[in-house]
Amino acid sequence: MSKNGKLILRLNSDINLRLGERVFNSKLREVGKIQDIFGPVNSPYISITPKVSDPLSLVGKVVYSE
Repeated sequence: MSKNGKLILRLNSDINLRLGERVFNSKLREVGKIQDIFGPVNSPYISITPKVSDPLSLVGKVVYSE
């Protein structure tokens, strides 16, 4: 989690993501939206604006995009 409250995630697969895409937990509940994509092309990171009351509960969890 960043100092400004964004969740930082490492991508594990070669998928095409877009800014503003929604992100879901394993129960298909929306947990946030992609704010930024950064880092090396072969192993990028994304920044998510969380929409959950306890974003730290997502640490170590798998999330999915649209």
